[in-house]
Amino acid sequence: MTTINNSNNIADFSSQFKTEKKDAAEQAAETTRKELGQEDFFSLLTQELAYQDPFKPVENSEMVAQMASFTTADGISKMDTKFEQLNTIMSSNQALQASSLVGSKVLAPASSAFLSADENVSGRIDLPQGAPNMRLQIANQVGEVVKVIDMGEQKAGAIPFEWDGTDMNGNKVAEGSYRLKASASIDGNAQDLKILSFQHVESVNIGNTGNGIMLNLKGMGSLPLSQATEVASKTY
Repeated sequence: MTTINNSNNIADFSSQFKTEKKDAAEQAAETTRKELGQEDFFSLLTQELAYQDPFKPVENSEMVAQMASFTTADGISKMDTKFEQLNTIMSSNQALQASSLVGSKVLAPASSAFLSADENVSGRIDLPQGAPNMRLQIANQVGEVVKVIDMGEQKAGAIPFEWDGTDMNGNKVAEGSYRLKASASIDGNAQDLKILSFQHVESVNIGNTGNGIMLNLKGMGSLPLSQATEVASKTY
């Protein structure tokens, strides 16, 4: 009978396995260690002092400068990390605040507004100086004027307005988006005015869109959170 001895094969395999495991561990350590830490710096500094020319030793000022340079670089690196952490915290806090706006109305610059079946359209008109006559014109999406609100003489400031959703004959118009245009006679010339209207916030986009946090408005698309100037009470 022939006896097969596997002890040498097992030993060779075990040795090869340990070698490969060691190489992998060393490679992983070398990959993860890409930066010089304080221990590395002081080790290099010690070697520099040990092998310096005894007739031309390193000046104290030069050594202090090297240590200060390392300390500054290390501090800046840690500062960058802290700023990244702070930015993450601030973004999370801003996202949390934005999510609380769902179901509310926000005031924002707009040339149009969404009319809901059971609510009025309201907002403010920025009047840079007093005017003898100011008016608000409301048109549908095809440009047909459905209502003109004469607001008379007004002083400079943020002038509130409200539209009940009726046309010039007093009939209720359909739910939907309507164009707003405010104008006034200033110094004898007709001038268009900036309008801000209250809009429903239906949801919030917090993803990495490159535009920051976005508010999704009912029937009006998206609005950057930074453009919302005021928040009204929740409506649903």
